[in-house]
Amino acid sequence: MELVCPAGSLPALKQAVDCGADCVYLGFRDATNARNFAGLNFDEKALAEGIDYAHRYGKKVLLALNTYPLPDAWERWTQAVDRAARYGVDAMIVADPGLMQYACEKHPGLRLHLSVQGSATNYDAINFYARHFHIARVVLPRVLSIEQVEMVVNNTDVEIEVFGFGSLCVMVEGRCALSSYVTGDAPNNRGVCSPAKAVRWQPTPAGLESRLNGVLIDRYAAHEKASYPTICKGRYEVCGEDYYAIEEPASLNTLELLPRLVKIGVSAVKIEGRQRSPAYTAAATRVWRAALDSCMRDAASYRVLPEWTEALGRLSEGQQQTFGAYYRSWK
Repeated sequence: MELVCPAGSLPALKQAVDCGADCVYLGFRDATNARNFAGLNFDEKALAEGIDYAHRYGKKVLLALNTYPLPDAWERWTQAVDRAARYGVDAMIVADPGLMQYACEKHPGLRLHLSVQGSATNYDAINFYARHFHIARVVLPRVLSIEQVEMVVNNTDVEIEVFGFGSLCVMVEGRCALSSYVTGDAPNNRGVCSPAKAVRWQPTPAGLESRLNGVLIDRYAAHEKASYPTICKGRYEVCGEDYYAIEEPASLNTLELLPRLVKIGVSAVKIEGRQRSPAYTAAATRVWRAALDSCMRDAASYRVLPEWTEALGRLSEGQQQTFGAYYRSWK
């Protein structure tokens, strides 16, 4: 099982490689990738240096080209495909079928992974992409139970990658329209759920307020950690009560599920967080490298160590960790 780690910058890429990643994933510094934040991502010089550094240590570089092209900017996305092929990335993570077709025709040797933004939640969809576009791996959306993941693995020859740690998304990725409802910029083609230009934090007598395009998303007391404002993770007044009406801030942490994921044949586990710091990347990668090595040596005696839990707790969003959709007590 490969460990796939986030690289929002060249320093983060080097930390991931040094701390035990098998693959790093990154994006260009534009709207062609789904983490299009100011100050993040790679220009061509940084990409060339990053690929050279990763390959020097036998690691893979995956290029996330995982947004949907705007109708009047098709060439921006196809040129990004050309750049990915020219620089020699090990695979391109893509969501749009038109770009898959373009890549197959123009760069038949370029390995393609289906992005989580492609929203493939069943094996028929995955096998369709494999037949028509030679998809070699798919990243599953974070809405499937572990039983459903196993069903997918058993019914396709395509490699399956799942998220193991990091922020959750309550939506089926690639289908969310909540942010565009408030900001006018769809995350699926602008590359970010909450554009930085629309985000404001403001101290008030009642607490620190976060707003998105003027809409109040949350208000934090002095002891609370303030998270990046997204519509799905806001506190709202519903029937006279203020609470997280859609999704509570929590981080996915599946360390305890590793033996099961290995047993059912998952090919890769992914750490979310290209928007996070190099220090986050280093700390998360160290823990997951140690855990994965332990599980692969002897799954029967594998145990989650307290120091792993403590380290990941310091990196988590919000106040809690969860198995997400993987574990449903009623199943």
